[in-house]
Amino acid sequence: MRNKITVVGAGNVGASTAQKVLEMGLGDVVLVDVVEGVPQGKALDLMESAPVVGFNGRIVGTNGYAETKGSDLVIITAGLARKPGMSRDDLLAANVKIVASVAREIAPLSPDAVVIVVTNPMDVMAYVAAQVSGFKKERVIGMGGVLDSARFRAFIAMELGVSVENTHAFVLGGHGDAMVPLPRYSTVAGIPITELLPPDRIDALVERTRNGGAEIVSLLKTGSAYYAPAASAAQMARAILMDEKKVLPCSVYVDGKYGQGGRKGVYTGVPVKLGAGGAEEVFEIALTPGEQAAFDRSAEAVRTGQAATGY
Repeated sequence: MRNKITVVGAGNVGASTAQKVLEMGLGDVVLVDVVEGVPQGKALDLMESAPVVGFNGRIVGTNGYAETKGSDLVIITAGLARKPGMSRDDLLAANVKIVASVAREIAPLSPDAVVIVVTNPMDVMAYVAAQVSGFKKERVIGMGGVLDSARFRAFIAMELGVSVENTHAFVLGGHGDAMVPLPRYSTVAGIPITELLPPDRIDALVERTRNGGAEIVSLLKTGSAYYAPAASAAQMARAILMDEKKVLPCSVYVDGKYGQGGRKGVYTGVPVKLGAGGAEEVFEIALTPGEQAAFDRSAEAVRTGQAATGY
């Protein structure tokens, strides 16, 4: 029996995620959206691409949740997208209502599902999904760290003129302006970028990574990024559904680790082992005083957002 994957939100991110999941052969997809005709039309279009691309998974589009029953994985992309000048946090109030509504719908229908949250502000939305669904925290995971690391890797490869396959990047903290890229753990073929680039160029790459989403929003003007977010969500989906035990930077509930003892738990980006159980293990690394201070600031920004949700 094939895996059943629900993607909530049939906009650019959701539809692209559904496409990736199908083309990777991960299972059958249910595409959900509130706008009548949109998920149905996109699902039919994707199904008609199957003979050309060569995938065997099925996809259906729906405006309700009945067809999502028994999903193994739910990917939440529904929500308002950023516009030029907006921060991820500007979306908080509107998207809290949307994500909470989705969580209430999926929890009773797919009580054993793992949930990947893509909607921004992503760390706070993962918190909302976990609180409302009542799922164990390890089964509700935010996508941001995978995307942030992918952006950092791409910028490193562009800067040095090397294959992206040789680059590895490490980004901690919330998926926002206070994220914490770690150059000393970011490498090219195992060589730290601190050995390959001068400090000013590294600082420039770090800053571009922090503003990676805003840069795309400013260029598109009427939309936000979707290719890289969809690819990132699909990579996480594969790690979970195929029980790969892959270590990826994801937003998970951190309570006690990374210097967060004595504080309220927070969803934030840390290296996590992803498998069939969701976030199966958090890997903790030693941080320098400067890195710890930056991580604390990032985590505190997410806590502020969590508190503002009322959950």
